[in-house]
This record gives sequence, structure tokens and C-alpha cells, in this order.
Amino acid sequence: MKKIRKCIFPVAGLGTRFLPATKATPKEMLPIVDKPLIQFAVEEAIEAGITEMIFVTGRTKRAIEDHFDKAYELETELALKNKNDLLDMLKAVLPNGVNCIYIRQAEPLGLGHAVGCAASVVDDEPFAVILADDLVDGKPGALKQMIEVAHKYGGSVLGVEDVPRDRTHQYGIVSSTKVDERTEKLTAIVEKPKPDVAPSTLAVVGRYVLTPKVFELIGAVKAGAVGEIQLTDAISALLAYEPVFAHRFTGTRYDCGSKIGYLKATVDLARRHPEVGADFTAYLQETMNQGKP
Repeated sequence: MKKIRKCIFPVAGLGTRFLPATKATPKEMLPIVDKPLIQFAVEEAIEAGITEMIFVTGRTKRAIEDHFDKAYELETELALKNKNDLLDMLKAVLPNGVNCIYIRQAEPLGLGHAVGCAASVVDDEPFAVILADDLVDGKPGALKQMIEVAHKYGGSVLGVEDVPRDRTHQYGIVSSTKVDERTEKLTAIVEKPKPDVAPSTLAVVGRYVLTPKVFELIGAVKAGAVGEIQLTDAISALLAYEPVFAHRFTGTRYDCGSKIGYLKATVDLARRHPEVGADFTAYLQETMNQGKP
């Protein structure tokens, strides 16, 4: 397999579960303490060796472009005030040698359509997809682990974890055969099956390493009942041409597309934050000891 240099970030969603906060602010810009979700995702990609960040955006997502752009006025102000630590932090948001590409998804036609929008930029290369809603906390990062699996076995790799059976209707669910301790080879994948017919409880959770063959198959997918083109359907078709693997990456996944998942991520990462972690942990302990609701 060729070296994987490009990662697609589908960020055109409306974020309705976080209204009114996301009325004017992209959900991917919601912060975990002082770092937005999209930056966690980009840092994971950089750790995995990605140098081309491809953002599939919508018309309300300009803040994402601004976040990764150079802020001349702010950097000048910090330099004049000798706030070098903050200046270095700002410059590290996008390291040298890493490029950003922005593609507009004109209509919200599903994850498969969003990924397909980047076909001309990815061209004939394997690539990654990260959904910023799924924050994965761990070292090495989930994507780095998956790319290693892709190079080891060849073919595409999906990031998966076991979910409760009563939640299979919220995920793409795979059936598979074991390859090694954390990796399985797909035999089928189904989009959001009801619990009583789900082939397993192994769910795809926001990380993909895919071959360019999938673009051709996305183009052949018919829109579903709600008018969306599902990436799951294209991956299902991909099984007829090449192996696809499911990898249980190590690390803790937070579903930051839900309020409870977002809050869990905020609390856990805040407790480890180098600036406020100790004070925040002490506050939580004090609150619990006092029996505050």
C-alpha cells in the first residue's frame, strides 16, 4: 500500500443536537477546555503522518478555515507583549509542512457523499477519514494504529468498538472473522440495523482508512429513504473487490456528537489539563464530598 498522506474531515453537518450553541458556531469548533474538537482530530492525523488535511465544509463552517489560517494581527500582538508561550501555541495549531484544503459540500447528502466530494483531491491514493465528533484519547492515536494495520494486511481498515446491543441502530455494524487479537476481516457491514437483526455488536466509530476504489463505489450508491448516500453501502460493495478489516483501536472514545459524551470528554480531559487539572479535580472532589447536586 502507498503511503497515506491525506485525510478527509467531513465537517458540513449542522450540529442540531447542540443548538443553540451551534447556530453560528460549527460543532467541530466546540472546545474541550481550550482546544476545539477539530484540532484534536487534526493532531491525531498529523501524528499518523498525514500532511494533507481535506475539510469537506458547509456554508456555516468558515470558523474552521479561520482556525487553521495564520492570524497575523494576533501573532503580532502576542510578540509585542512577549507572550512567547501563547505565540508558540498558536503557531503549533498547524505545523510547517501540513496543508489544508477546503471543499464545499453544497447539500447535506450523507457521509458517503461528503467523502465523495474529495475524490478529485485524493486522486488515486489510499486515504483516511476522521469524524471529529468521535474524540479518541490515547497514545498512539487511533488513526496511527489503523494505518499500521493497513500496511500490515493490505486493504481498507475501519475503526470499531463493541457497543451495547440496544444501540446497534445508531451505527454501522460489521460481521467478521478474527485475524489477530484486535483485528478482524469483514464479511459484511450493515447500516444501523435493529438490535434483533444486527449481525454483531461491533460498531464502526468515526475512523476509516480506505482505498481509492471506494470513490467509484460511492458514485454507484443510491440515496436511502432520507435522501442520503451512505458510506457504509460503498464499503459493503468494496468487499467484493478487496479485503476490508475492522480494528479495535486502543484508547477511549468519546461520542462528542452527544451532550453526555461531550461532557464526559470535557471532565476527563480537564482533570489532566496541565494548567487547570489539579484545581478542577479538587473542585470535583469538594463538590462530591459536600453532596452538591
